[in-house]
Amino acid sequence: MSHIVIQDALYNAKSVRQLDHLAIQQMAIPSIVLMKRAGRAAFDELIDAWGQPSTITVFCGSGNNAGDGYIVAALAAEKGFTVRVIELATADKLSADAALARDYSAKAGVSFQGFKTDIDLFDGVIVDALLGTGFQPTVDAPIREPYAQAIHCINNAALPILSIDLPSGLCSDTGSAADAAVKADITVTFVAAKQGMFTGRGPALCGEIIYHSLNIDEALFEQQPSSSQLMNLDDLLEAYPDRDADAYKNQFGHTMVVGGDLGFGGAVVMAAESALKIGSGLVSAATRPQHIAAILARQPEIMASGIISGQELQPLLDKPTVLIVGPGLGRSPWSEQLLQKAVATGLPMVMDADALNIIAEGRVVPKPDGSNWVMTPHPAEAARLLNISVAEVQADRFSAVRALQKKFNAVVLLKGAGTLIASADSDQVMVCPYGNPSMATAGMGDLLSGIIGGLLAQGLEPSQAAQLGCCLHSAAADLAVEERGARGLTATDITAYLRGILNGADL
Repeated sequence: MSHIVIQDALYNAKSVRQLDHLAIQQMAIPSIVLMKRAGRAAFDELIDAWGQPSTITVFCGSGNNAGDGYIVAALAAEKGFTVRVIELATADKLSADAALARDYSAKAGVSFQGFKTDIDLFDGVIVDALLGTGFQPTVDAPIREPYAQAIHCINNAALPILSIDLPSGLCSDTGSAADAAVKADITVTFVAAKQGMFTGRGPALCGEIIYHSLNIDEALFEQQPSSSQLMNLDDLLEAYPDRDADAYKNQFGHTMVVGGDLGFGGAVVMAAESALKIGSGLVSAATRPQHIAAILARQPEIMASGIISGQELQPLLDKPTVLIVGPGLGRSPWSEQLLQKAVATGLPMVMDADALNIIAEGRVVPKPDGSNWVMTPHPAEAARLLNISVAEVQADRFSAVRALQKKFNAVVLLKGAGTLIASADSDQVMVCPYGNPSMATAGMGDLLSGIIGGLLAQGLEPSQAAQLGCCLHSAAADLAVEERGARGLTATDITAYLRGILNGADL
């Protein structure tokens, strides 16, 4: 599902509350006016998406998110739609503005009813206005009843769902979600886009994201810095180097892929091939001798060397300008020797896969200095590197990627839905808005490491290479799915689309 977000800056809940406060204080906009604008925006998007539904059922909680829902219900009633509000809080428990909004909807003739587990949801559109940005899911504090039951009813109704501001049960700061969380078709978010909507469970729950500023003055955003930023491929492509008419291969670096233990030769060839296709002037591979014939048969431009020890790798390390260590590396003594020799060069490196797992053990590279590394862990590898659980990584991906960056002084790319990138040169975490679930297949990470390594070889800074490589990789997969369908996508399928983007294909 596409994401429609007017601004690239992303905010956490605290910052959004501050923006609300600034709008109320400096622009003299009463909070109820902001609520009415939000309700109007949500109602307009509902009609734009689904026309005139037979019934609009609005689920309201107790906070200002519920107030937005009451406004939607009032506007629907004024237009003559059949509308009802399912209330999970009594009127005396509503926030002050939500109570005003409820009065408005009552005057418009909206019918109210309390929530019951056997509620009839057979037709029309559901509006989710249960929980807003204040919700913070934790293991010890799951969604209380009857909210969890209401969410299950919403999801099980098989009706279109519009969530107001963010789906109930999703954390706006982290992208984690409670066991019970609304899975929306459309999420209309206000004031500022929330960072948790774009990573972790966010992309799966939000559906299409539509942003409305509520006519807040842009100058206010300068007073409240964002916490993260969506990456933009068009902007990042400006860093991709042009080639003069008299260009020659040595100007564009020599990338060496180190890895491919027995049974994992495909990882090496995918990483090397993508480094070649992204523009590295020279690409070599150091791997098990058993893989050489297959590599040369698939891609003869790769200079492939068979090695049986770290000592045999040593003389080969004088030539490359960038190393990619980890694809198919394994965790054998052979693997450890290769990693040790590679780290000793001090060359710029992409660290991936089992290179990360060996580093996490702390024996082979006891005091890693990642100042010229790009590390590309998936959540399980990140958990090993931080000595925490995968669940803890996914509970707050932003904190995890920052912790990794601080621990290793490297540019860190945390894979997953809504890939995150942290670097020492920015306080903001960069968020990838491209990609799709068809990418959840073997070899995608090998392809990514090759792309990033090939960009490093061409002179991009580690942060630039990580950001551009990540977005190219995901956008190419999006194009592949758009053209050939979502099912059956393989890593090598996207190489042609990658080259297409570099040569001006429309995104």
